Amino acid sequence: MKAKMTMIYWKGEKFWLGKLLEHPEIMTQGKTLKELEENIKDAYRLMVMEDVPEQFKLKAIAI
Repeated sequence: MKAKMTMIYWKGEKFWLGKLLEHPEIMTQGKTLKELEENIKDAYRLMVMEDVPEQFKLKAIAI
């Protein structure tokens, strides 16, 4: 499952900082821009998919 999101980022004194526009509560940092991007992906997976086992199914539903 791939979700496309927008990362807002800026350079702090020591690290690159960023958060997701669609989930502003998910924020992290990295020594490089590439590390920041990997860290924000990991943070998203932990926050959103933490309790979901590796073997899961998808089903579209109307809400």
